[in-house]
Amino acid sequence: MSVLVEVDWLMDHIHDGDIRVIDCRFTLGNPGEGRERYNHSHIPGAVFFDLEKDLSGFAKKHGGRHPLPNMKNFLRKVEDAGIDNQSTIVIYDEKEGAFAGRCWWLFHYIGHENVYVLNGGFAAWKEASGERESTVPMYPPRSYRPNFKEDIIGTLQEVKEIANGERNTPLIDSRSRERFKGLEEPIDRIPGHIPGAINHPWTDGVKEGYFLGQYEQNKRFKELKKEDPIIVYCGSGVTATPNFIALKEAGFTNVKLYVGSYSDWVSYEDHKVEKE
Repeated sequence: MSVLVEVDWLMDHIHDGDIRVIDCRFTLGNPGEGRERYNHSHIPGAVFFDLEKDLSGFAKKHGGRHPLPNMKNFLRKVEDAGIDNQSTIVIYDEKEGAFAGRCWWLFHYIGHENVYVLNGGFAAWKEASGERESTVPMYPPRSYRPNFKEDIIGTLQEVKEIANGERNTPLIDSRSRERFKGLEEPIDRIPGHIPGAINHPWTDGVKEGYFLGQYEQNKRFKELKKEDPIIVYCGSGVTATPNFIALKEAGFTNVKLYVGSYSDWVSYEDHKVEKE
């Protein structure tokens, strides 16, 4: 079943008792803006999950800018939102797909079955004249039992083996071509990419807030085999998630996220980088 749901579907099901909607709007460089937008207007019943407070842990020397959150804290947030294992979850951001994608990936990681990204995001909801509210909902807490999927995490050791030529696993760099080639690097201390990586910018798979269809995604990844393991990364494990979703939509079955991504890789002095 698709990872994505359309606005029309959510409009028809917004008041179903088992539906829980999550707002993940966020602005890099202005961390409070997403919450302000949520407080001003959001999809009815939506709860707010913050990229840095809820979907990431504290950055340390290693682990990247957006490491995994403390999972006990994340699960407490999930339970306080009135979510249990039977909930159907629909997640949205403004229209980027990356912040909703990070939240979707975390729910996928804890083993949640019915979790989806709203295609087109809040922008599509507004364009369709969807109902909006500013009320912050309160739900009775529920109990959640995770079933962690460790096999969707690409480990640093696996990435090292790829970089050293010891492993054939495709490693996809999801950043822009300029950052991949080392022509620019606005955030991390060293420009370039992890040796052995190939470049598929995540923005090629999302057009005006909408994910491309299965046929177009398959064309993007035509050099890859559906059954092969694939690891995706970006700068800090956020914008790689739309590529993770795109690969799943295209029918790839063994996709992993290197959560620490390039910001983790270059935190080690002995790690090499390549430029083009």
